[in-house]
Amino acid sequence: MKRQLLLLIGILISANTLLAQVNPAMDYSKPRKYEVVEVVATGLEYLDEGAVIAITGISKGDRIDIPGDDISFAIKKLWRQGLFADITVRYEVVDEGKIKLVLDLEELPRLTRFTFEGIKKAKVSEVSDELSLVKGRILTDASVKNAELNIVKFYKGKGFLNVEVTSRQKPDNLVGNGVELIFKVDKKNKVKVKDIYFVGNEAFGDRRLKGRLKNTNEKLRFTLFEDLVSRALHSKPKDWFQFMTQQDSVGISQALDYFGEHVNVNFFKSSKLVKADYEEDKNTLIDFYNSKGYRDAEISYDSIFKDGNNIAIEIGIDEGKKYYFRDINWTGNFKYSDKVLSAVLNINKGDIYNLEKINRKLNYDPTGNDISSIYMDNGYLFFNVTPVEVNVEQDSIDLELRVYEGAQATINKVTINGNTRTNDHVVLRELRTIPGEKFSREKLIRTQRELSQLGYFNPETVNPTPIPNPNDGTVDINWDLEEVSNDQIQLSGGWGGFIGFVGSLGVTFNNFSLSNFLDFGNWDPLPVGDGQILSLQFQANGRQFQSYNFSFTEPWLGGKKPNALTIGGSYSYQGDFVNFRDPRSGISGSFRIFRGFASLSRRLKWPDNYFTLANSLEYSRYTLNNSNRLGFQLGCTTCEANNISVKTTIARNSVDNPIYPRKGSNVSLAVSLTPPYSLLNNKNYDELSFEESINFLEFNKWMFDASFFNQIVGDLVINTRANFGIISSYGDKVGVGPFERFILGGSGLAGQGFILGSDIIALRGYEDNSLRPTEFVRSFENGAATSRQISGGTIYNKFVMELRYPISLNPSATIFVLGFGEAGNTWTDFSQYNPYDLKRSAGVGARIFMPAFGTIGIDWGYGFDNAPGTNRASGGQIHFTIGNQQR
Repeated sequence: MKRQLLLLIGILISANTLLAQVNPAMDYSKPRKYEVVEVVATGLEYLDEGAVIAITGISKGDRIDIPGDDISFAIKKLWRQGLFADITVRYEVVDEGKIKLVLDLEELPRLTRFTFEGIKKAKVSEVSDELSLVKGRILTDASVKNAELNIVKFYKGKGFLNVEVTSRQKPDNLVGNGVELIFKVDKKNKVKVKDIYFVGNEAFGDRRLKGRLKNTNEKLRFTLFEDLVSRALHSKPKDWFQFMTQQDSVGISQALDYFGEHVNVNFFKSSKLVKADYEEDKNTLIDFYNSKGYRDAEISYDSIFKDGNNIAIEIGIDEGKKYYFRDINWTGNFKYSDKVLSAVLNINKGDIYNLEKINRKLNYDPTGNDISSIYMDNGYLFFNVTPVEVNVEQDSIDLELRVYEGAQATINKVTINGNTRTNDHVVLRELRTIPGEKFSREKLIRTQRELSQLGYFNPETVNPTPIPNPNDGTVDINWDLEEVSNDQIQLSGGWGGFIGFVGSLGVTFNNFSLSNFLDFGNWDPLPVGDGQILSLQFQANGRQFQSYNFSFTEPWLGGKKPNALTIGGSYSYQGDFVNFRDPRSGISGSFRIFRGFASLSRRLKWPDNYFTLANSLEYSRYTLNNSNRLGFQLGCTTCEANNISVKTTIARNSVDNPIYPRKGSNVSLAVSLTPPYSLLNNKNYDELSFEESINFLEFNKWMFDASFFNQIVGDLVINTRANFGIISSYGDKVGVGPFERFILGGSGLAGQGFILGSDIIALRGYEDNSLRPTEFVRSFENGAATSRQISGGTIYNKFVMELRYPISLNPSATIFVLGFGEAGNTWTDFSQYNPYDLKRSAGVGARIFMPAFGTIGIDWGYGFDNAPGTNRASGGQIHFTIGNQQR
C-alpha cells in the first residue's frame, strides 16, 4: 500500500511539473476549470490513437481542473497498460477557458525473436519451452525479468546452482519497433552434494538415513578404493595383505562399510541438489521416523554450506521418544465385526506405532488386503474411516478407528470415450462394471486390466473415472481411452546358415473385422473394429526355402461369451541345395511340412477368473526326400510322418500390462497327446523299419511355463521364469520319434530350424540351436536290427531371472533395458536327466515395442560353460529377437 501511495505522489508531481513547463505563468495554488476541446496522441506507431485516448477517461467536452486529479489519473491509467516506455501530458490554451490536451507517448518495443548465448544448440528448444515469451508481443521489463528467472530455475533444477543469466536488447532493423532479445547464460560448474551430515540421530545411523533421501545424494567418491587399487597394483601380495589387515589401516571390514555406504546408495542416483526434491526428501525422512514409532520426530534445523566447489548439507534431527500401540477400538461399523476388521488391520497391542501402516491398511494396500477394499468391493463407495488418537500415555497410544459406512452404491451409467477405431461392443463386452450392479473396486481394477490387455488402447492411460451421486446412492463410471494402432508389419532379412539369405514379410491385424469385409469405407487398410486377429506371413530365399503361415482368431465366438476360436495353417518347403551347388550331381533333397489346426479356448471362473482352458486339434505331415543331403539328423532320409494330436492348455495370466508388466504372473501347463497306436494295433515294432514306425507319430508331451513379475521400486521390475518340458512314448514298443523334440541355444528364434518340427528354446550366451543332443534309436532293416541317429532332446529345464527398467513407456515406442542370468539344458532320456547340469549365462539387453513392428530385442550374453563339442566357455554372443517369447 505504501509503495502504491509513493507511486501516486510521484505521478502527481510529474504531471504538475510537466504542466508547469508548458504554462509557467499559471498559478497552481488556484486550480481552474477548463473545457477540453481536443485530445490528441503523438508518437504512436502500432497502437490505435482512439483506443489510447479512451484509456485516459478524458474526452472532448469534459471540464477538468488544472492542476487537478484528472490529468494524474489519466497518466496512471496509461502506465497501468504496460504499453509505453515514456508518457508526457501537456496542454495548449486555445481560447479563454478552453484547452487542447496532447499525449506525447513512446511505445515499448515488440519482440521479434530471442536467442541464447552460452548454451548448446541441443538445449535451445528445451530452454525455450520454459519461457512465456511470445513473438510479436510487447516486451516489458517484467516479461524480460520473468524469462531470466525461468532460465535460472531451469538450470538450478539441473544442478547448476550458481547459474547467472543476463539479457540485452538489440534493435531489429527489419521491424520498426522490433527488438531481438539475447540471453547470455553462464551455467558455471554443476554444484553437487559432497557430504550429508546428520546431528541428533541415535536410533538410526547416517548410512540408513542417507538411504531414505531418494533425490538428494552424496557425490560418488572413489578416493579410498583408488588407494586400495593402487596398493594392490604396486605392492607384493604379502605387503598388500598386511596393509589390509593392520590395525592402523582402513581394514577390510571398514572398506566394505565404505563401499556399502558410498556406492550402493548412490551409484544410480544423481548428487545434484534440487530445492523442491530436497524439501520432499526431508518429509520422507520424517515419514521414515514415523513408520518406526517416532511419532514426534522433526527436523530441528538444516544448513547448506559451501565445501570447496561443491556443497555440504547438515540436518539436525529431534527424534523424540518411540511409541507403541495399546488399545485399538472400532466405532460405526455395522457391516463387518470388530474381529473381522482387526484381522485385516493386522496390528496388535504392543506393536511399534506406525501411522503409515495404519493409513495403508485402512485405505490402500497393494495386495488388496485393506479395510477400504473389503468395503468398496461390496458396494460401499461412500465409505471412509478416520484414525483418531484418543489417548497418549507415556510411550503408549490408544487409537479409535471411526467408520462411516454409508449406503451401498449402485452403478448407474457406464460411458466410454476415445475408441475411434474399436467398436463399442468390443469394449463393452470386457467391462465388469455393469449398470444396475453394486459398485466394486475389485471389478473396476479388473476391467482396467482387461482393457489394457486388449492391445487396442494405451495401457498407461486406461483409467476409470467414478462419478458418485450421493443423493440417490448411485455412481456413474466413465472410461477415457486412448486408441493406439497395434497392427504389425514384419519386414526383415537374415542369414540362415547354409540356406543363405532369407527374407520375411508378415502382417498381423489385431483389430480385424470380418463382418465389415465388404464395407470398403471401413477399411484402414483392412476392415477394423471387431477385435479379431488375422495374421499372414511369408518367408523365402527363392526356390530353396519357402514358408507360408496363416491364422485367424475370433475372441468372442457367438458374441456372448469369451470363447476364442482360432484356425490356422502353414506350409514350409526346403530343398534343392545340393543340386543348387552342384548341378551336375542331379541329386536333390527336400523337406516339406504341412500343418493345420483349430483351437477353442474359454475363460474359467474357478479356481479364479484369471484362468483359461484351451483345447486344440492339430494335424501335421512331414515329407522328406533325400533329407540327409540337407544336413538333417532325423533318422530317415526319405519318409513321411503324420502327426494327429490333441492339445489341452490350462493357464493363469494376471499380469497388469502386456508390454511392460510390473506385477502379476503367467503360468501354463500344456499337454499334447497323440493316439496310442502301439497299444491299439497288433504290429510287432521290432520287425518294422524306422520309416514304418514313424508313419504315424506317437507321443505324449508335457510343457510347463511360469513367469512372475514383481515391482521392486518405482518402475524397476524383476521377472523370474521357469520352463520345463518332457516328451515320451506310451510304452516300450516304439520310442519318441524325430519330431517335436527340444533344441536349446541362442535367441529362441527358430530361423529355419522350425521346419524340423522341433521346439526351439532360447538360451542366451550360446550359439543358436547349439544344445542339440543326439541319440541312436533301434530299427529293423533287411531282416537285421540296426540303429538310426536322431538329434534333439526329450526333456529340458530352463530358469531365468531378469531385472528390467523402462527408458520410455510411450505407446508409440516402449523401450526398456534389462540384465539377465539364466541356465538351461536338454537331455535325450530321463535316465540322463540332471537338473544341476545346466548351461549358465548372464548378460544385458534391450527391448523396443512399436505397434507397427511388435517387440524387437537385442541381447549380449556370456556363456560360462563349455559350448557343445568344445572344452572352453561359450563366451560372448549377440542375439536378436522378434516378438514376446514364452520360452
